[in-house]
Amino acid sequence: MTDDLFAKFEAEIRSGALAPGSRLPTQKEIALSEAVSRTVVREAFARLAAQGLTVSRQGSGVFVADTAEYRAFQITRDELNELADVIKLLEMRLAVETEMAGLAASRRTTADIGAIQEALQDMVEAIDDPVASAKADASFHLAIARATQNDYYVRLVDFLGLRLVPPRNLYLRDQPREAHDAYVARVLGEHEAIVDAIVRMDPARAREAARHHMQESLSRHSMLSASARIRDRASES
Repeated sequence: MTDDLFAKFEAEIRSGALAPGSRLPTQKEIALSEAVSRTVVREAFARLAAQGLTVSRQGSGVFVADTAEYRAFQITRDELNELADVIKLLEMRLAVETEMAGLAASRRTTADIGAIQEALQDMVEAIDDPVASAKADASFHLAIARATQNDYYVRLVDFLGLRLVPPRNLYLRDQPREAHDAYVARVLGEHEAIVDAIVRMDPARAREAARHHMQESLSRHSMLSASARIRDRASES
């Protein structure tokens, strides 16, 4: 019910039916008109505010935000629980990471190299801990973003954070330990190739290494998605 109410008001705000600066009905009025509880209305209002669609004014009520027409880009963690959404993110990263690595290779400093290598070492040391490994992986990509000397790359990668790293258990569910070890070794090798090209200040090789890494990840998850579809069809027949 909260989802439905939020979606209704979001649609009215996005369409302009509720214009920026206009006042929303009170929670009591909405609860009566929509035949829902005050709790449902309160949660929907909280979500509207969190999305930047509304603002509260002390003693006056809730109003449509002046900037509501601008939708902020976001990817929630909940969206990345399904393979199809992970694949979409990997497709986007394929373009971003490729150019980011190239810029890092041409602009990196000695301090940048130290930060990138430190993150890679953290990944090696966390090889048996998927959570710690994912954090180190995210730090690795953030260090590369900083090496571009372009704050927008840093802000994008920092925003994505752990969303950058597909959950290992999503790809390796029900797989034996040997499969996990092989996967980790392969990913580390792909990261090492990126680092080597950046250290050598070779933008072309850095782009190729980053593209290869992302393409391999995309291929692995696409194959897993195809296998899942085959299993689903088999179970339905």
